[in-house]
Amino acid sequence: MKIPVEAPAAGAGGSLPAPQSCNDLFWSFTWLALQGFGGVLAVVQRELVEKKRWMTREQFVEDWAVAQIMPGPNVVNLSMMIGGRYFGLRGALSALAGMLALPLLVVLALAVLYGQVAEYPVAQNALRGMGAVAAGLITATGIKLIAALERNAMGMAVCIGLACITFVAIGLLRWPLVWVLLGIGGSACLWAYRVLAREAPPAGNRS
Repeated sequence: MKIPVEAPAAGAGGSLPAPQSCNDLFWSFTWLALQGFGGVLAVVQRELVEKKRWMTREQFVEDWAVAQIMPGPNVVNLSMMIGGRYFGLRGALSALAGMLALPLLVVLALAVLYGQVAEYPVAQNALRGMGAVAAGLITATGIKLIAALERNAMGMAVCIGLACITFVAIGLLRWPLVWVLLGIGGSACLWAYRVLAREAPPAGNRS
């Protein structure tokens, strides 16, 4: 049974487009997954925000943050969140199938091919080059999404400060990810909660 969900508001200009069916979800996420060689974050942001416009940049940043801290691959978590938002359990399973079915066959075929040439220096050096490109794609996408933090309740300065602290903790100090999420992430949640609670109107003034 389809769960009716109103598309998130896009601002004064109207509502955002939405997936038309579970079939639309399946093929959309299949195409997304087939493009995600190395720089999946960049592909997901371009497809969902810029091309299909199923969500705004702000919504993408928020949903991606949730998907990032949940167990399992973040892009799979995000696909199930979007599918479930529009079509319930059927939508979540359709999006999951799109992310895994055909891409799994492609990955298995590539794994067999790579197994034949893995010992050659040419193949190893080619993969190192792809790694550099993937890092560039992720960095470029992160820079593009910085503007979405302007509407964050904590403010741009605090968000950038938290990002820098997280980079130092993981990239330089090599702290375990779970402690960074619990410590820095938990502190960010508490700070945002305090800001939102302070800005919320008194109970007597709510309509």
